[in-house]
Amino acid sequence: MITPWEVEGVISYQRLIEDFGLSDFSELRNSIPNPHKLMRRNVIFAHRDYERIIEAMKKKKAFAVMSGFMPSGEIHFGHKMTMDEIIWHQKMGAKAFVAIADMEAHLVRGISWDKTKELGMKYVKSIVALGLEKNAVIYFQSKNSFVKDLAHELSSEVNFNEMRAIYGFTGDTSVSKAIVSLIQSADILHPQLKEFGGPKVVVVPVGADQDPHLRLTRDLASRINLFSLEKIEKGIRVRSKREELLKEVAKLGFETKKFSGHVDVFGNHEEIEEEIRSLEVDLGGYAFIPPSSTYHRFTTGLTGGKMSSSKPESYISLFEKPEVAVKKLRSAFTGGRATAEEQRKLGGVPENCVVFEFYSFHLVEDDGELERIKEDCKSGKMLCGECKKFAETLLLEFLKEHREKVDEAESKLEDYEIIG
Repeated sequence: MITPWEVEGVISYQRLIEDFGLSDFSELRNSIPNPHKLMRRNVIFAHRDYERIIEAMKKKKAFAVMSGFMPSGEIHFGHKMTMDEIIWHQKMGAKAFVAIADMEAHLVRGISWDKTKELGMKYVKSIVALGLEKNAVIYFQSKNSFVKDLAHELSSEVNFNEMRAIYGFTGDTSVSKAIVSLIQSADILHPQLKEFGGPKVVVVPVGADQDPHLRLTRDLASRINLFSLEKIEKGIRVRSKREELLKEVAKLGFETKKFSGHVDVFGNHEEIEEEIRSLEVDLGGYAFIPPSSTYHRFTTGLTGGKMSSSKPESYISLFEKPEVAVKKLRSAFTGGRATAEEQRKLGGVPENCVVFEFYSFHLVEDDGELERIKEDCKSGKMLCGECKKFAETLLLEFLKEHREKVDEAESKLEDYEIIG
């Protein structure tokens, strides 16, 4: 079972690609300029429409990256993965939007508003410490009127049967989950509001458990627009729920052919789409582009399963005390053999090792060094004790440096746009 609020069972990423209708990210990797280590190492395993993002990066076109964090518990390395992806896209030219999902934490998890604020600011300071630059928009959902107003508008475009089909809601499901799902859709779409520069491609880096939000949002983005666009040979087919608006399309200067219920516009696809979206904004519409998304593998909990803020034993916090962090890492599940003798003979299994995952996802930047660790494990040259000792050293270095950078970040926050 995989929902935005619950993950159970053994995860098959290939099955997720097939069941959710995702695309394999590895097919795009070679076309990405200076790919992030999570891309190079197949940690980011799937996507929707990421080709649009690659094109925007290469052509220096406006685009945005948006994701968020629910302040229901301590920030851990699973959250750091998403933060790293936001920061990388920002460095590649994206306008960054960071949501602190305090409404979701309060409504779904029952966290008090004061606690969501306290925890939320730790998330804010951490992403700044990790390298988020000043031209980002950071906000708490409860304080962002653009998001709340847009969620109100989006609510008229979806019914409970659809929510049930997407999220698996039952008669016992709290209405609060439907509300926060619409808030999430508004989070994802609001970077395209005219107040933030208008329609643009937006990428949302998430774990696979968040895909229901992306599916709903992509549907809502199309439904709420004044015009729907469909590529045809040598042009674009344009439809509208308000058929009288199709007359405005004919005034744009392209060759057109009018039919009952739609108009075909001929010419360069990109130019036509840009002009029609601009027209829609002028007419008071949104002209949303369905969001793109990337999906990373779940960070494995130290004791197995998914790393979760609600299970302290499963994670190492970015603010963990050194002695606690070391104790947790030493108890982590590894891919070692039953005995040292057996491991020297047969080698370890790094693919099943939480410690090696820490190396791969977070602690080792250089691909060559990571490959050396992997081969030393598989050959039996390095045993689990030695491997964990090296990981402890890197982990403690990171935690010490992160605390120092968080302290520095506190004095920089006034330079950031923070709503909340």
